[in-house]
Amino acid sequence: MPTITHITLFPLSIPLKAPFITSLGALEAVESVVVRITTKDGLVGWGECNPFWSINGETQETCMSVGKHIAKALIGHDPSDIEGLHARMDRLIFANNSIKSAFDIACHDIAAQVVGQPLFKFLGGKRERDLITDYTVSIASPEKMAADAVDIVANGFTVIKVKLGSDGDVDIARIKAIREAIGFEIPLRIDANQGWSPEEAIRVLKALTGHHIQHCEEPIPRWQFMEMRRLKEASPIPIMADESCCDHHDAERLIGIHACQRFNIKLGKSGGLFKAKKIIALAEEVGMEVQIGGFLESRLAWTAAAHLALTSDSVRYCDMDTPLMFTEDPVEGGITYSEGGRIKVPEASGLGASILPTFLRNAEEVR
Repeated sequence: MPTITHITLFPLSIPLKAPFITSLGALEAVESVVVRITTKDGLVGWGECNPFWSINGETQETCMSVGKHIAKALIGHDPSDIEGLHARMDRLIFANNSIKSAFDIACHDIAAQVVGQPLFKFLGGKRERDLITDYTVSIASPEKMAADAVDIVANGFTVIKVKLGSDGDVDIARIKAIREAIGFEIPLRIDANQGWSPEEAIRVLKALTGHHIQHCEEPIPRWQFMEMRRLKEASPIPIMADESCCDHHDAERLIGIHACQRFNIKLGKSGGLFKAKKIIALAEEVGMEVQIGGFLESRLAWTAAAHLALTSDSVRYCDMDTPLMFTEDPVEGGITYSEGGRIKVPEASGLGASILPTFLRNAEEVR
């Protein structure tokens, strides 16, 4: 039985090529936390989280602080006991799903290595289809967003995600400008990040009928989730729950009130792969489609997300573009990107990704 003997936490900071701007604010750099777990047999597991202040209420500093307590609680634990891992973490501290997800990924990495399987196979998945990511247009003027969309098309991406949610009339103008610039062939996905009121959301979504939009993520504030069914029934565009759907308990609640057609699953919201799979299982039961998304993680955590995406036919959408926005790539192995937004998942045992030793040489660490 593998036993955890050492855990090391590293704060990871990397500038972005350009600001990433949503209705919740602008980010100019990535501030993540990397977790490295070592067993008595010498197996090493890697995990990562990117705390998103305005969504999961965590920061790099809180993740490092809480991570120390979680690490102490896990010394001597069997990393293959994933359910026991979550029981320990949840008993220790409420919420903090971002940092919990990093430990979850690292333990899954080791557990899959123990049985000599790539993580997607360990999770019950198969490599029978391509994963294709969109690429995101940040909030800006309609003219700037249209120009960014043209660049994305020129770079070969086949689907575009558009950040909205600052003002309904301007948002309508933004989509119209993008369509005038790139035409109507390439599908759009829109994400308001809770930026509209229910009434404004209905008005905007109706105005965007016929603009080839696959779905709209979290159009209204997360605490107004009881309004989502009314919005769903009035909207010509499918509604995808994001901030209102963190873990499987949220998913069960939203399914119960018929709040939306789709879920956006992020490891940093759910607490990791273990609970994300529970969301997928609930979606499968009712025939819902899901998207695998995330925050500003590096290719390390995105590799775990891509492994997860291969576990169910209900995963129809991938929003996995943020590593392409980094000024540096700290990851060895992991997923690779190719033309058209295609993603290749590694077949090595375990996660198949780690942080480059050269990148960690001068990094702060807590052991």
